[in-house]
Amino acid sequence: MNRPASRPPNRPLTLASSVAGAVVVALDGTILTIAQPTLQRDLGASFAQVQWTTTGYLIAVAALLVLAGRLGDRYGHRRLFGLGMIGFGATSAGIALAPGIGWVIALRVAQGVFGALLQPATLGMLRAAYPPDRLRAPLAVRTAAIGVAAAAGPVLGGALVTELGWRSVFLLHVVPALLFGLLALAARTSGPPRTAVRLDLRGALLLALALAALVHALAALAESAGAGPAVPGLAVAAVTGVAFVRHERRAASPLLPAAVVGPAAIRSALGLLVTASAALHGALFSCVYLLQDTFGLDPLRSALRSLPLAVLMIAAAPVCAVLLRRAGARRTTTAAALVHAAGIAVLYAASGTLTLCAGFALVGAGFGTVMVAATHVVVRHAPVESAGVAGGLQQTALNIGPVLGVAAATLLVELGSPRTPLPALAAVAALGAALGGALPGKAGVKEAEEPAGAHVRTGPDPRPARR
Repeated sequence: MNRPASRPPNRPLTLASSVAGAVVVALDGTILTIAQPTLQRDLGASFAQVQWTTTGYLIAVAALLVLAGRLGDRYGHRRLFGLGMIGFGATSAGIALAPGIGWVIALRVAQGVFGALLQPATLGMLRAAYPPDRLRAPLAVRTAAIGVAAAAGPVLGGALVTELGWRSVFLLHVVPALLFGLLALAARTSGPPRTAVRLDLRGALLLALALAALVHALAALAESAGAGPAVPGLAVAAVTGVAFVRHERRAASPLLPAAVVGPAAIRSALGLLVTASAALHGALFSCVYLLQDTFGLDPLRSALRSLPLAVLMIAAAPVCAVLLRRAGARRTTTAAALVHAAGIAVLYAASGTLTLCAGFALVGAGFGTVMVAATHVVVRHAPVESAGVAGGLQQTALNIGPVLGVAAATLLVELGSPRTPLPALAAVAALGAALGGALPGKAGVKEAEEPAGAHVRTGPDPRPARR
């Protein structure tokens, strides 16, 4: 029987779905922080229980992102995106109706599982729909949308919590998540699954354990402001991490294909995402206390001082797309990392509104540019049949970095003052300039139009399967 001809990818719908998925996840993170104090009072929860509404979600996401990306490579990114969005919307509705804090925590962990399914797919769908030389613009749009969500989240969350209560912030996700999830599942895909390799379940389990233990340890470090509670988790992360590396070197079908983790450009871009996000979130954590305790500002005036960060992050996304085309990833990320570091240094020395706004503006411009450029390198230089794994690694970097940055900032604030972490965080941001040196320059842009593996056979392997 002849199969019906597959339709070409619907690029506008793909881009809209990718943006919607990224925005739903970004909004969830920002508005939950606003809702937690009210949630704690209404449900009679302890501070530790409320913290687990965030920690449980982060552990589930970090543990499953790479496996979810591999599942997308095998079964289709649109399918994984649809299931993830529907599950995310359903668990959001469940949280809004939860009768107690135990239900909220359990549903937040489930929401993390579905968030892990959808996040790599937002990048995998773009890689499958757009040729390598046209990825810059959709990635810039996606990053700008995340910036808008980051800016609007606290304001929108505050208004909803004040007027309608904490449950309303979770209902905000339900309709768009269900809508785009159903559209994704209803759309006709462009063909059968692209990869025929076996799933490396042992590798996936080892990596999940390592990442879950790492995130739990770093969260414990931040909550306790001491190294003691984090030691067991760090030990588990180290042991399982070593076991994962040993396993991957021997596996016939590794979870992380050599074409994804082998190129120096991809490894450096992932390192850039970790250092940039660690520096950003560590600095934001420190600045909350700097603005409110040192400068004596209330939360609203503090938010207004930091608004240039979101504005410049949004503006940097389209500018970065132009810079990548004209200057290449190496120069773009090197300069952006130094701008990011300079912004944190300005915040360290800030003494008034003007220097605070200038510092936040530089941080937003630098981070926004690094995020677009490094993501572009990761997604573009990975083979299309491993786009989900690449997207999972990119999202993992952006989940590990903030937890690492906040944990480090917490320890340093306890040792000194809110300004104490900023010089170290500026140095971490500047490290990105060194990592950027391994990215392709302008000449490398055209050389890399077709990444390694772009023409690799994606149907069944004609060789007999290994037993």
